[in-house]
Amino acid sequence: MLEVVPLGGLGEFGMNMLALSWGETTILVDAGVMFPDPELLGVDRIIPDLTYLQQKGRAAALVLTHGHEDHIGAVPHVSPLVDGPIYGTPLTLALVEPKLAEHDLAGANPLVPVRPRERVTIGPFSVEFIRVTHSMPDCVALAIHTPVGVIVHTGDFKIDQTPIDGEHFDVHRFAQLGSEGVLALFADSTNIDRRGFTGSEREVIEAFEEIFTSATGKLIVAAFASSTYRMQILVDLAAQFDRKVAFVGRGMIQNSEVAQRLGYLRIPAGVQIRDSDVASYPAQDVLCLSTGSQGEPMSALSRMAIDDHRFIKVTDDDTVVISARAIPGNEKAIGRVINHLARRGADVIHEGIKHVHVSGHGSEEELKLMLSLVRPRYFIPIHGEYRQLSQHARVAKRVFAGRDPKPEILLAENGDVVVFDEAGARIAGKAPVGRVLIDDTRTGEVGDEVLRDRRHLAEDGLVVPVVAINKQTGALEGVPDIITRGFVMEDSAALLADGARVLSEVIENASVEERTDQGLIKEKLRVELRRFFRKRSGRRPFVLPVIMEI
Repeated sequence: MLEVVPLGGLGEFGMNMLALSWGETTILVDAGVMFPDPELLGVDRIIPDLTYLQQKGRAAALVLTHGHEDHIGAVPHVSPLVDGPIYGTPLTLALVEPKLAEHDLAGANPLVPVRPRERVTIGPFSVEFIRVTHSMPDCVALAIHTPVGVIVHTGDFKIDQTPIDGEHFDVHRFAQLGSEGVLALFADSTNIDRRGFTGSEREVIEAFEEIFTSATGKLIVAAFASSTYRMQILVDLAAQFDRKVAFVGRGMIQNSEVAQRLGYLRIPAGVQIRDSDVASYPAQDVLCLSTGSQGEPMSALSRMAIDDHRFIKVTDDDTVVISARAIPGNEKAIGRVINHLARRGADVIHEGIKHVHVSGHGSEEELKLMLSLVRPRYFIPIHGEYRQLSQHARVAKRVFAGRDPKPEILLAENGDVVVFDEAGARIAGKAPVGRVLIDDTRTGEVGDEVLRDRRHLAEDGLVVPVVAINKQTGALEGVPDIITRGFVMEDSAALLADGARVLSEVIENASVEERTDQGLIKEKLRVELRRFFRKRSGRRPFVLPVIMEI
């Protein structure tokens, strides 16, 4: 009997993870994270609850489809529950390695590189890797050969007929598997509600050529740090238009180094410069590739937007391109960054204005094509909110109309135990699933935000700094007040007086734009006050700034 349990990624975007068990052997497909909403204070990442794995006993292997955070971000948390190797393509493993090293887990599991069309055997499973195209190189789907039949897991994919690296989507292998017979297809549903086909990565070239032609000052392009193809397109255009390229932001610098080392990113000699050298070149000769396309408060683009970046100043000649789609929930933060950039006089271009971004996920026609190629007996939509999963099921019904025998569609959610045996497939019960919130100090792993906040409050108390700021000038009105609850310290009056001084200094040193932007100034005060209390008292109270605009 084969048991398949989605532990994340069904009914939500991100946190993708699937467990397959036969007898004593369990293998995991992907281990992703999800990024928190702003109201989850102090939470850096959300990972799937691993209780089911702990109950099952340790997994025999972890198999990765590609190197995006929503598929590899939780690897360091899952690795201690895996006895065997971690399989992935070379680029995927190169992105996983530093994560494991950061958690002191280097060497804990053998990292085994695989290539498309290769097969590895893990107990009763034989896992075959199939090349797919996506928004980064080295992505694969999986054909998992089990004692009851073949399970196809698409990973993230689109069908790009003109891939940047010339590595084509392996249509032939999917068709071959389909004609040999596939038991079940687990397919990506992210873009099911977009009609037609998703464009090729090359589609953005035309819009960028226009931008390179008309830009008079610096050109700053914000994209996901993992968008290696986008980096390659922009590097090639920079060379063509005689601009130097600087990678800005930690993720962008790290990923570009990894991609260059493995040969996935080719930069002509003399084109790349360091971010610290940007100021010494004429503005019209520079292209900056930056992180911060989602408006993250501490990212390189957000810092440039409020004139707080060490090396790069945005002026009124510059052009800023946001070459990414807004992840739902980030629209406000992105809008805030665009406002600040507009204040600097920059010309801001985004997807709504020019075709500067193309999705990495297949649209409706590609997803239909996958269903037609694989022709499974059972179809289970994955990766997406419930509305995407149910829409994918509706589309599949139309694709399968007139087939005999008609494939069955199972709409599963996180934790559903999907059982395959001689009798067929069915959902047979529920496994424990949920979310674990991760605070990067690695102490805040709690399955629920309320519990996490209560624990935080119980141990370290609550500190509420109350600051009055003049709405027009951003100047501090009066002395900041600090209210504490459940936070007991010797000599607390002197400590709080010093804390108030820290708050005044933070506000005095902030620019007018920062002071009049509630989100930014709150975050700044929270970070500085937490640091101050940790240094002075060893405690980490829950800091909840209150800003009153007068």
